[in-house]
Amino acid sequence: MTMFSRALALPLGALLLATTPVLAASEADYKAAYAAAEAANKEAGGLRNQWTTTASTLADSKKAGDAGDFDKAVASAKEAEALAKASVFQAKNEKQLWKDEAIR
Repeated sequence: MTMFSRALALPLGALLLATTPVLAASEADYKAAYAAAEAANKEAGGLRNQWTTTASTLADSKKAGDAGDFDKAVASAKEAEALAKASVFQAKNEKQLWKDEAIR
């Protein structure tokens, strides 16, 4: 990829995203996204590494879903899932890293 094409790729990609019609999320989309976020958060809990930001983002998602704002609810649920997955990654990563640092 040339320097020119790399410089052009981002603005063109942003333009395509901006002009692509977005379908409104449904209640089923919200429920699926929320269930995935809860499952990831449960896994984090099993590793004893749940983040408080995940819980508050899940609460925001539920509040938006209860109000019928499924677009916002899905977005919050996906954010909560990403946070939960990050906390799972952190727990698994640190489980090994401390050994690498402490045991010589």
